[in-house]
Amino acid sequence: MNDRQSLSPLKLGLNVLWSTCWTGFPIKLVIALVLIAFGMIQFEARLGLGFLMILATPVTVFAAPILMMALDAHWGEGAGLGLLFLLAIPIDIWAYGVVARTLFLERLRLEPPDGIGLSLWWKGAVLGAFYVPLLWYVVSLTTESAISMSHALFETDLLKGVPVAEKISIELALWGGVASAVLIALLLVGVALLGRLVRSAANVAAPVSDTYQGLITRWDLLRVPADQGLMLSAMTGVGVILSMLFWMALPVSTPHPHECCKKPEVKAQLPYKPVDALTKDERAIVQLTAQVEAIEKAKTEGEAAKDKDKAKAGKPKAAGKETLKVPAAGKP
Repeated sequence: MNDRQSLSPLKLGLNVLWSTCWTGFPIKLVIALVLIAFGMIQFEARLGLGFLMILATPVTVFAAPILMMALDAHWGEGAGLGLLFLLAIPIDIWAYGVVARTLFLERLRLEPPDGIGLSLWWKGAVLGAFYVPLLWYVVSLTTESAISMSHALFETDLLKGVPVAEKISIELALWGGVASAVLIALLLVGVALLGRLVRSAANVAAPVSDTYQGLITRWDLLRVPADQGLMLSAMTGVGVILSMLFWMALPVSTPHPHECCKKPEVKAQLPYKPVDALTKDERAIVQLTAQVEAIEKAKTEGEAAKDKDKAKAGKPKAAGKETLKVPAAGKP
């Protein structure tokens, strides 16, 4: 039994799809970041991870528009979404070609057919256009049904007295387990279907006639171009251009505070020096002591002046009484 017969469709699909996703994803991610910086793509933050997962999968190039239009699964808006999926097509074809040729030579010991990348791409894209929306619909329907059943279960007399915290945890475990099991099962079925496409291409391929060392040389050369300097220069130039476009557009798309909401300027505080602080406190104490003494002195002077005024005011009254009594004593 050779490797072609021993590998099941599920293993073939995993080997091709997993490697293809991570081969083209970095390139597509760079393009997506540039388009987001230019404001051509705007998607909801809570669906950002799902958007990246769909972007990484090469079988969703036709399935994603169907999901957005038919099933009302909008990840965002902007002309950059369509442009991104169009630019992802040649990247996916190249990734399929590299991965499939390596798999045919290394694991299956078969000659890769001409145009294997393009062949697997359009077959996988057509398969995804039918299967991914079906998967989305089935998983959504299953999740809604499981949530309704879990709610109805806790309304019965048997589980009606369960506390709120435990109720939430049990409900989440019930419907989350059911939805996850259905999703995993459908994903495995979809990967097995893709593996059958790979096996159909392998059934018409001819066995290789090279030795094992020759096969190693061939699949190594698949990743190393003949003109390495040209490839390095092209990749460097594209990287520089994309980086410049990203940093040129990023300040425009970065939110800035409005003029009415600007924060007041805060001056930097001088470093704390204990000696200066003690000297300042001593000066303040001396000034306060002098002020207290001046207040007490003014208060004492004011009380002395009041006493003098009272003494002066009392003397004329006494003299007036004596002058009145003298005529009364001289009567006959």
